[in-house]
Amino acid sequence: MHTKETDERHRLTALTGTVGLGLDALASVAYGPEAIVLVLAAAGAAGLGATLPVTGVIVLLLLVLVACYRQVIAAYPDGGGAYSVASRNLGTRAGLIAAASLVVDYVLNVAVSVAAGVAALTSAFPALLPWTVELCLGALVLITCVNLRGVVTSARLFVLPAAIFVLAVGTVVVVGLIRGVPLNPLPASDQPVTVGSVGVLLVLAAFANGCSALTGVEAIANATPSFRSPRSARARRAEAGLGAVLGLLLIGVAVLIDRFDARPVEGRTLLSLITEGALGTGPGYVVVQLATVVLLALAANTSFGGLPVLAARLSADGYLPHLFGLRADRLVHRYGVLVLAALAAGLLLFSGGKVDVLVPMFAVGVFIGFFLCQLGMVRHWRRVRCARWRSKAAVNGLGVVLTATAAIVVTVTKFTHGAWLIVLVVPALAVLFTRVRAAYDRIGTQLGVGGLPDRPRERETVVVVPVVAITRLASELLSTALGMGHKVIAVHVSFPDERAEAAAMQERWLQWRPEVPLVLLESRQRELGPPLARYVRSLSAERVIVLVGEVQPARLWERMLKNRRGTVVARHLSRATSAVVCRLRMPLATGQRDRAVARERPLALTS
Repeated sequence: MHTKETDERHRLTALTGTVGLGLDALASVAYGPEAIVLVLAAAGAAGLGATLPVTGVIVLLLLVLVACYRQVIAAYPDGGGAYSVASRNLGTRAGLIAAASLVVDYVLNVAVSVAAGVAALTSAFPALLPWTVELCLGALVLITCVNLRGVVTSARLFVLPAAIFVLAVGTVVVVGLIRGVPLNPLPASDQPVTVGSVGVLLVLAAFANGCSALTGVEAIANATPSFRSPRSARARRAEAGLGAVLGLLLIGVAVLIDRFDARPVEGRTLLSLITEGALGTGPGYVVVQLATVVLLALAANTSFGGLPVLAARLSADGYLPHLFGLRADRLVHRYGVLVLAALAAGLLLFSGGKVDVLVPMFAVGVFIGFFLCQLGMVRHWRRVRCARWRSKAAVNGLGVVLTATAAIVVTVTKFTHGAWLIVLVVPALAVLFTRVRAAYDRIGTQLGVGGLPDRPRERETVVVVPVVAITRLASELLSTALGMGHKVIAVHVSFPDERAEAAAMQERWLQWRPEVPLVLLESRQRELGPPLARYVRSLSAERVIVLVGEVQPARLWERMLKNRRGTVVARHLSRATSAVVCRLRMPLATGQRDRAVARERPLALTS
């Protein structure tokens, strides 16, 4: 049994929460600024001059989102993030759309992070390129196994790689800014200039690409229940810490790209180029590259911390199977972890582990959740009207405008590159959630949940016991059945060529005199289930119970000798009749007495 102290030990602190739920956002430093430059480089030097302003707008949006989600954490400490906020303030439909968008983004984040990490590895070691899919699945299995040990375990294990990455990139930025110019001339860009001038569409496309750096910002708000008490305060500190570190690194890298005039080069990342310019190609360069590879692969951990908690919230509200709400040791929502891993594995197999196939769909769904969350918070403050509610509503109102703009820009610019699929999947998921809830409501109505059912009364009950032979198992079955119902009937099914054996068994039954009638059924098709089902349906009792027996040998290898007949019979009766099918398992020991009995009177295995 878990004590309160044990539960708290398996929850997150502000530091481990920042790492365990913020790796996705931190890893975006490796590809966010580069995604901006790749678009702007099409306009040459004029386009690259917009790198810093576009990054500045994205960092501004990041700061607004951090401020907004700190308010979400304080107002809704039970977790769920955008789902909880939208459901309670905008209605069920908006809440389910927000939840669906986050689920899609979490799954894509796992696939993209693992694929990006493996891509960085295969870039350093080209001989591994043919094993891309296998490496992706191996990394996914490793991260999944770690998360099955608990979110705290994963966070503690990943603190060191995250710290090395942040320190390494921070060192590159500081040293590079102090130098002012690259240590060695950087390679010339091989990307052709295809745009004559810097237009609005080009800037918007660069902004849309750079918004991939903002995925994962909401994960802490979604997983607030995973933090130690006081949960809200610790989660707010983690959110602030994540925003500060990410914002400084994004601006620092963008400034250094501008200062070094770094441009896209085939086969090289921009982070590797500015690292070479700041530190050269020595040990420092190797450390930064290895830290980037590791962190990109581990960035998937954000989803493993956020989605299972979100799934548990949906499960509690009846929109997902209740299995997702179950928690194992170390407070792990195992079903959420395993389903997330399975979906991500499917995406990796579908894409062949190629980042360029997955990235166009990335970050589209999350901005839908961002927008609905901020709009819901504006209505929340207008409803509660607490102290300083106007200023809080203004912050979220700014978030509404910015996230709505970002959602439109990202969806439009990436629509033909794969975003159309997300536009279809998100509402389809929301419909699936409603179907699950409708099924639970229907089942609850049939069970009379919330009302008072008819008072219990004694029912005429017939217990049917299929028997193969007169054995100890038959004796155990009948002894149990006599205490279960008003009437007990033993049934034996024989085949056409076994009539003599059936008659002999009936004669022995009368000699045994178990005070239970034996009914003989004949199966012309040599099947057990159908004749038993027909007989059960012919009974007129209010309740019919079928007690199916099976033996359980003590040795594992001996269990392979069973014919599984009982399993087949029980499955057929469950499908073909309305009877209550019960299975009684009789364990067999290995002592001298049992061996002596076995030699004297062998048992017939019924299952």
